[in-house]
Amino acid sequence: MLILGIDPGTIKCGYGCIEYLSNTVKLIDSGVIKIPSGITMPEKIGIIFREIKIKIIEHKPGQIAVETSFFGRNIQSALKLGYARGAAIAAAADTLIPVFEYSPREIKKAVTGRGGAAKEQVSYMVKLLTNTPEELIIDESDAIATAICHAFSTRKGTGSAKSWKDFVKLNPGKIV
Repeated sequence: MLILGIDPGTIKCGYGCIEYLSNTVKLIDSGVIKIPSGITMPEKIGIIFREIKIKIIEHKPGQIAVETSFFGRNIQSALKLGYARGAAIAAAADTLIPVFEYSPREIKKAVTGRGGAAKEQVSYMVKLLTNTPEELIIDESDAIATAICHAFSTRKGTGSAKSWKDFVKLNPGKIV
């Protein structure tokens, strides 16, 4: 099963497409959509919508996983994140692909075993789980982690790993 994970943002929007089959996580594509500064919010939303839709058309994922908003103290930041999430979800909805949402805590717990893990720990585990040697941008690794979280949370013909710990048990020797 192909899963597209999205870490929404109005400055940088991470995406990561994985294949999860027989308890194996394979990274297909990932990156960061960099939103130009000095443009209006509607223009930013349009860029996010179009770029996510391009990735959906390119990879044809069966499911899409999006990180939910965190509750911060800055209402303007929360609103902007909501705009980015809406654009990404609208792109998925426009292609009729099911969308699943996960909180940052759920994603961190699925990938590292700890809901309060640091972003660097998440990135490290993403690299291990996907056997990716090169460094990942934080927004990129967060998006891949979101896809991995979804993969581990579903059993629909894709395997039975529910967390990285189960993944290691089912794949001895794959993670050093």
